[in-house]
Amino acid sequence: MLELNLHQRIHFIGIGGAGLSAIARILLERGYSVSGSDLKGSPLTAALAADGARVYVGHEAHFVQGADLVLATSAAPPDHVEIRAARALDIPVYKRKNFMGAILRDCDTIAVAGTHGKTTTTSMIIHILKRAGKDPSFIVGGTLANWGANAGIGKGPSFIIEADEYDNMFHGLNPTLAVITNVEHDHPDFFKTPAQMRAAFKTFVEKLAPGGSLIACADDEAANAIANEHRAEGGQATTYGISNETADWRAADLRFNGERATAGIWRHGSLRAEFQLSLPGAHNALNALAALVAAGERGVSPEESAQALKSFRATARRFEVRGERDGVILIDDYAHHPTEIQVNIEAARLRYPEREIWVVWQPHTYSRIQQFWRGFTGAFQGADHVLITPVYAAREAPIKGVTSRALVEAMSEHGGAVNAPTFDEAVDVLRRTARAPAVVLIFSAGDANVIADKFLGESS
Repeated sequence: MLELNLHQRIHFIGIGGAGLSAIARILLERGYSVSGSDLKGSPLTAALAADGARVYVGHEAHFVQGADLVLATSAAPPDHVEIRAARALDIPVYKRKNFMGAILRDCDTIAVAGTHGKTTTTSMIIHILKRAGKDPSFIVGGTLANWGANAGIGKGPSFIIEADEYDNMFHGLNPTLAVITNVEHDHPDFFKTPAQMRAAFKTFVEKLAPGGSLIACADDEAANAIANEHRAEGGQATTYGISNETADWRAADLRFNGERATAGIWRHGSLRAEFQLSLPGAHNALNALAALVAAGERGVSPEESAQALKSFRATARRFEVRGERDGVILIDDYAHHPTEIQVNIEAARLRYPEREIWVVWQPHTYSRIQQFWRGFTGAFQGADHVLITPVYAAREAPIKGVTSRALVEAMSEHGGAVNAPTFDEAVDVLRRTARAPAVVLIFSAGDANVIADKFLGESS
């Protein structure tokens, strides 16, 4: 079992990533010596460096010298130059799955898992507990708009963490409270079949601490089945939903009025509260309901949670309104799965019914595009115009025939789909042809979010 002590220097390979930067932040705040490397700098690495981390741009063998242990991103291959150097020096190398237990030991861990919505749901729970004076520690896969950080140490007993399923990271957790928002096949480079992914979530629930409990979305067939199985095996489970009348907690009479969504919150037929959200879409109402139920497990009343949710602002790159220029609104979203794209387009239609909907999509990883080809080519029907940039490869090598140009050809029935070979060309198309009133959704889990900066920063 890994034991950490303040005399250790911990080196991060991929310190600029959402997951590892958050862990580095936690360790810095606890007083550890932290170093790390990444291919390029970012606001996250700059903030870590400003707070005392030694950050390197690029990857070199000598960066690991003097480290007591190394934490590597899942994207780093086994023959990564720094991993090889660490092993040559007998420095142990860990992945998050084998590392998180040492950070979370003796904490009341609230872990939020799900194919979609886990960042927003985690952020909402953090926001509610902070507003309620619970002062939790947290790690989340995006920067909290209300609190300006993706990780932090609080004085309260709870540690709220976004439980990433990729590489089975969440199997390194033993939460006292687990949340599952939904279970849909994703990460086909790791989970080869939907059954493998469902089994991984089942294992996550099996790792609940003794006496721990599960909160699951009853509207999602797989999540609801996991909750029912957990109950049948003697575990504690609470369900929530909108459409499933068997859910323990339900959001009913969901209404959208301009920039706000409103719903009544019911518990077994009794109206407990009404919440208002500045985020559109039924999926965000579900996220808010999950957060309210989770906060209730830690002593926050539904009324208090609903009041806190009124002030919740979108986490970075989760339907984040970046700005407006010449009557064109720019929204940045991390969507990289067909379901996420479709529901966000629907949410934009609800919020901006009088505007043309433009989408700039950066496909993410070749294996995902190949696996969900039909889903992607049909996900954009609600948009008026679609620009597709080159595929963001991440950790993968190209797959023959899986290109943005081929996607455009496959979407020929969508007359507004065109290829944008570079970000500058995408900006040029938007500047020339997107006319007010319009909204541009930038869907990217890679680096295409810079298109918003370029568009908003250029003169008319």
